[in-house]
Amino acid sequence: MPEPRIALCVVTYNSGDLIEAFVAAVPEGTAGTNASLVFADNGSQDDTLEQIARWAPDALVVRTGGNLGYAGGVNAAVRAAGDQDAYLILNADVRLHPGCTKTLYERLGDGVGIVVPRLLDQRGQLIWSMRREPSVLRTWADALVGAEHVGRVAALGEVVTDPAAYEIGQNTDWAEGSTQLVGAECWRVCGEWDASLFLYSEETEYDLRARDNGLRTWYEPAAVATHLEGGSATSPRQWSLLVANRLRLFRMRHGRVATGMVWLALVVREGSRALLGKPTSRAAVRDLVSPIRMRQARGPEWLEGVRL
Repeated sequence: MPEPRIALCVVTYNSGDLIEAFVAAVPEGTAGTNASLVFADNGSQDDTLEQIARWAPDALVVRTGGNLGYAGGVNAAVRAAGDQDAYLILNADVRLHPGCTKTLYERLGDGVGIVVPRLLDQRGQLIWSMRREPSVLRTWADALVGAEHVGRVAALGEVVTDPAAYEIGQNTDWAEGSTQLVGAECWRVCGEWDASLFLYSEETEYDLRARDNGLRTWYEPAAVATHLEGGSATSPRQWSLLVANRLRLFRMRHGRVATGMVWLALVVREGSRALLGKPTSRAAVRDLVSPIRMRQARGPEWLEGVRL
């Protein structure tokens, strides 16, 4: 059997310090596949392009001409990659473990269109990467009790927080977007990622759209990757955009009444944390209650200088 052709589609933005270690993990991480590297650079102002030229001289580099966001970068990379058996969507701060790519690919088919690995943080600890579809009840449970506590109950928790659940392969409504293998058939059926979301919730929208089209997202614990993770939890602007896009995505898929209930739950959640002094939550509340700021909380101007 010929080795599967898989394009590693990496979105970069001021990622120069990440490139060497990322590339170093690729040979073992893609063993058993015919892998190619495609970088979509969203107008980096640091030495990202120089680092790619140094450590991955054979990689295809797409200069997008500006900050298109994560989804826009993903789309540019996949378009440049052309015909492949699958596309492994990656952040530059992901480190593939040996055999990860091939193991992910082997789970495609039989209705599975997207496969995601077991993710570890830089300390080797499990990342809760599986998610259930957002709902009014889950958003309120998160607001009143906390995601970690309700995540063990399927009806109440969006984030799957039961460690035992991560020991077995299973379907998941959606998954954290730093490492997702999208099969060629899934890409053909579902099309590109929704670039209007720019950053955050774009993977949610795509995985749910795949499910709407009869294609499942599968969590595969035998495939492992490390995700160093970004700064959304500490950056007020990034956190505000994350919260705003949760609401935008819900509004795209639900009616006004349900969306209003989710908006109120988000205000309660972020407001309670703002009272405890969290600057990220103060920023989120300010934007949630201001229609003008909600419209502004998107795009490169909002996150100028922030690494995606």
